[in-house]
Amino acid sequence: MSDYFELQIKINPEISEIVSEMFFENFDCEGIVLAEEAYKDLEMISTTEGTLKVFLRTLDSNIDSKISQLRSLLCSRGLTNEELGSWDFTVIEKENEDWSKKWKEKWDVTHVSSRITVVPDWIDYTPASADEVIIKLEPGCAFGTGTHQTTQLCMKAIEKYMPHNAKVADIGMGSGILAICAKKFGASYVYGCDNDETVIDVARENALKNNVDCVFELNTADKINEKFDFVLANILHNVLAEIMGDLKNIMKEGAILILSGILDEKKSVVLEAIKKHNLELIEEAHQDQWVAFIVSKEA
Repeated sequence: MSDYFELQIKINPEISEIVSEMFFENFDCEGIVLAEEAYKDLEMISTTEGTLKVFLRTLDSNIDSKISQLRSLLCSRGLTNEELGSWDFTVIEKENEDWSKKWKEKWDVTHVSSRITVVPDWIDYTPASADEVIIKLEPGCAFGTGTHQTTQLCMKAIEKYMPHNAKVADIGMGSGILAICAKKFGASYVYGCDNDETVIDVARENALKNNVDCVFELNTADKINEKFDFVLANILHNVLAEIMGDLKNIMKEGAILILSGILDEKKSVVLEAIKKHNLELIEEAHQDQWVAFIVSKEA
């Protein structure tokens, strides 16, 4: 086994999953962890910078400019310097100590609610009750691992609001975790799409792993002609605002829409779009510094 490079980058822990996704897409990267020693107390989420440890198989010669470009991209999407963190980084070449196992040690079983449990692939887990919904995933393979607050808010909303036998759409499905969750809670049909072709196969593999049938494809909400009873969109706040009309168009009369991926201080952007498109706000759900909106399309 060859040596590897460990990139340590200082970011705001709130956006760790968003940044992880970007690194997986743009670097020859096998695993990412949020350094435990840098961040333990959930109450410190909004004030403490974290350190992402990114395990690279190869090192780009233009790594400085690539990281700078990624940070600029998030700035252009409406995140401030404070929300992003410094992005100061160091790269250390390390001898291979089977580091793939090393980063897996950071993951554990996540109890999203009393009924929903996300279990990493390599962990043996016995359900606590007969009606517990178990979702098996390989964390780190795509955006949406079940451990992030935005994902958990959506999963709780599925449990609380999704009608049985609902026809469901997951817009920007990433790893497919929300689509899989919806299917396990009794959805009759689940469609997931993403504009990143690298996650399509990952989502399909995860559905297979969980013995559920979902349709996943490369697509965006504006190109969908079907109508759904229940729609999920766990995306950045500004993107949600931009595509709110498209999301409304794929909802049946009386359908429910879950909007997540929203930092608390950015929620006004999404609320304005909800109001503009005459959607009815049912609930505003919070977890740490994140918010999700549950809205409906009046019949």
